[in-house]
Amino acid sequence: METGGATGARPLEKLQRAVILLGPPGAGKGTQAKELARKYSVPHLSTGDMLRDNIAKGTALGEQAKPVMARGELVPDSLVLKMVAKRIEEADCSHGFVFDGFPRTVAQAQYLGQLLREHGFRRPLVIHLVIGLGLLMKRLTGRRVCKTGGEIYNIFDRPPKVAGRCDADGGELLQRPDDSEEVIGQRLQAYEKQTSPLVAYYKRLGLLHEVDAAKSVDEVKQQVFDVVRGTK
Repeated sequence: METGGATGARPLEKLQRAVILLGPPGAGKGTQAKELARKYSVPHLSTGDMLRDNIAKGTALGEQAKPVMARGELVPDSLVLKMVAKRIEEADCSHGFVFDGFPRTVAQAQYLGQLLREHGFRRPLVIHLVIGLGLLMKRLTGRRVCKTGGEIYNIFDRPPKVAGRCDADGGELLQRPDDSEEVIGQRLQAYEKQTSPLVAYYKRLGLLHEVDAAKSVDEVKQQVFDVVRGTK
């Protein structure tokens, strides 16, 4: 494992691989992906960001994806996988990267494994954020967002000082339409059907590491860092 370079007296740690975060909506994948990417100074990659970037830049792939997204349809695998392939060829990915929300299916995972081999990366490190359905529903249905400044609260575990009002600016706190119990139930069902088979797939390959996502953000972050350090 390469540890070359230094920041002051501290060796600069290198990731040198892809890290994949798996887990249902609300498990904290985005938060933990950002923390890990920041620690190792590698890109935090999400297919949503890639799609928006390609559309903004007017690339050939973006032009193909734009009308599909405008119709509210899912962008086909063929386009998403081409975007992923191009993205990991960029220089900032040379020491590794962190995926959030990709792959979503076993077919995507198989393609990604092939891509990583072709680019000389080791097998990916897969971290499964495990959390019970009851807590997940509380996290998601309890979320409230300030209409004015965008601050996020949770009526169950991070409530505002005054019900319905933001602590910072007194703005009204709203529940997003996709945070309703009905919509969340549908999202979790879709996740269970499509994405959870990845857990079994990566477990069979011996690449899966489970982390207790029911703990605090800092405790989960420490677990994730420990897994990464322990598998170098």
